[in-house]
Amino acid sequence: MLRRRVIPCLDVRGGRLVKGVNFESLRDCGDPVDAACRYAADGADEIVWLNIAAGEETWAELLAAVERAAVAVDVPLCVGGGVSDAEHGRQLLLAGADKISVNTAPLDRPDLISELAERFGSQCVVVAIDAARRDGSWEAHASAGRRATGRDAVEWASEAAQRGAGELLVTSIDSDGTQGGYDLDLLRAICGAVTVPVIASGGAGEPADLARALAAGASAALAASIFHDGTHAIADVKREVAAC
Repeated sequence: MLRRRVIPCLDVRGGRLVKGVNFESLRDCGDPVDAACRYAADGADEIVWLNIAAGEETWAELLAAVERAAVAVDVPLCVGGGVSDAEHGRQLLLAGADKISVNTAPLDRPDLISELAERFGSQCVVVAIDAARRDGSWEAHASAGRRATGRDAVEWASEAAQRGAGELLVTSIDSDGTQGGYDLDLLRAICGAVTVPVIASGGAGEPADLARALAAGASAALAASIFHDGTHAIADVKREVAAC
């Protein structure tokens, strides 16, 4: 069994760390590299860096920022945003990323998942799924949650795993930033449909929320607001998770 992980998430736009609610109303939370260093020192098991406005920024700027973060932290770094082909993945890994996160591109071209897995190994490939409730199920969204795809999120999770994803990062758009807890029903549905590790994302408000997500089947729990705002320390969260 994999060790249960606590992962801070860095949503980055315009070179700044930001956080919103339901993927909207973004607020500035500081420098992402400073935050990465702080979280690594505080005991984060891993750090996820998501460039949420990749289409508005140059690829070179993202690579430069990843390089700065990679040399400054000693925990695994998963980076996503703007990856549309294997060459992008190669450049991220060379910049210091340990894993590549993809979201929009594979929804438009699912073969990208197998291409990345065949070239770099499944352990490097994280498929991020942004899901919103719709008519009793969940719909996968693309483009940082702005575009509904019509694809059932649970079915997409299963396909992504079959195509070679080594891990899934599952974010509830409805719960994101609310600090009201993860969508446990969504987590249970996806964890029940795949055999690869699932990272829970969207809605953490207290340490117990992360513990509940792990109890629902997730292998890791990701949080942003509670760490950016200093509401809870990573060490406190890890103690509560370890106690369950």
